[in-house]
Amino acid sequence: MNEVKDRGTIKVIPLTEASTPQFANSLSTSATAHVHEESSSLSSGGVDTDILSSPESSGSRSVWPSIFRVPNFCYDAELKLEHGRAAYSENGTLLTPDHKLRSNILEGLVQEIVRYKLYVTDKQFTNVGEALISKHPCLTERGSLTGYAGWKASLKNKLAIYRTQLRKLGCREVTVNSLKETPEGKPSAAFGIKKPKRSEVNYCPPYPIGETDVSLESLRVELLSDVKKRNNREVVRMKMEKTFAYRRYEVVRDTPMAQDFQTRWPALFDVNEINAEFKRITTMPLQSRFISQLDVLSDKLLKLFGKRGGQLGKRLQGILQNITQDDDVDVGRECVLKGLCVYLNEDPVNLVREFVAEDEAIFEGAIEETTVGIYVVKHDATSQPEDIGIILEGQQILRDLNNVALAAAMLFGLMYAMNLNYPPELKYTFEVLQKVVMELDGNTISKKTQALKNRLCE
Repeated sequence: MNEVKDRGTIKVIPLTEASTPQFANSLSTSATAHVHEESSSLSSGGVDTDILSSPESSGSRSVWPSIFRVPNFCYDAELKLEHGRAAYSENGTLLTPDHKLRSNILEGLVQEIVRYKLYVTDKQFTNVGEALISKHPCLTERGSLTGYAGWKASLKNKLAIYRTQLRKLGCREVTVNSLKETPEGKPSAAFGIKKPKRSEVNYCPPYPIGETDVSLESLRVELLSDVKKRNNREVVRMKMEKTFAYRRYEVVRDTPMAQDFQTRWPALFDVNEINAEFKRITTMPLQSRFISQLDVLSDKLLKLFGKRGGQLGKRLQGILQNITQDDDVDVGRECVLKGLCVYLNEDPVNLVREFVAEDEAIFEGAIEETTVGIYVVKHDATSQPEDIGIILEGQQILRDLNNVALAAAMLFGLMYAMNLNYPPELKYTFEVLQKVVMELDGNTISKKTQALKNRLCE
């Protein structure tokens, strides 16, 4: 109930042009509502609602749009473009922009881009170029195969210059990559730019207005005692919200070990706070979306598993037998996750390891050897789990979780909260969870994951 308190849901119903006027006046939303538009055909099967953003959400940016919107430029630039459009529509004459017009267009596009991110991929630059000549065909470049190659190159250069200006102003998302900010003992920025790689919206946000390192550090120290008090969840939540940018900068800049970070921020290692942290980073709910989308895709995944032959098919059949023997929905979700690993030719033991309670020495040794994973402790091989938890870097990070699917969601959330790389032995499983299940950054995708996604769409 704490997760849904003071929250509501909204269903978005696409309307035809003929029916839009009839219902236009009947649709209204709250000013703080965050509407999640289901753009993928995979999600149309049953998830038609989403948790609304809370008023205290710290999202300073938005998710990169599927279709980039070219903004309106300054008044004189729009006048020149209007004349160019008229000439283009009359006789197909292309506009050769003068220096001022070109500069105004690039400046306007950069300001629109930074509403979403400061570090843009080549494919996203392509989206911007396509959107520009689609809205203003008169700006199509002569002699260019795409019609926007020059615009794309100029945009990359303009955004790089703009980041330099932001670095001088102290923008943390940019200064984290400067040599002066590199901590001792850490590789310099030249060895790898720290930037969003998994559709993080608030990758390294600025501090709240009026806050400094000193004031936020004092709040962190207060949290160490606040988290031990009973019935103090609301106070902890507010302070965690306020220190998000400070904590995030520490994660991105220092890349701390899991145990050290848990010592400094014990309040984060809780189911509710992992959900909240993931929402702050991506503006998307974690647990509700992960579980619901997994349920939506389960039937199609099970059919794919059943069609697989060979050795992988036999392994999948062994996993699917557990579903037929037990109608427990948690067992079904666990089997789907294990089957997904097998289908992607990865070992599910690397994701979920089961132990018998009596084998305490074996259990402790296995934890020390595990970098990333979920553990399940049972009294015997056939009994219900006594404990389910998460292991990071040889340490038990979370305990007493209700089921394996919840543990998988929390592990996925911790990957974002601590800015961790996916383990190599499970890279395709986590890629599918991110780009197919959670639908985060699904534009850049590996061939294996794309093949699975195509089969799910059949």
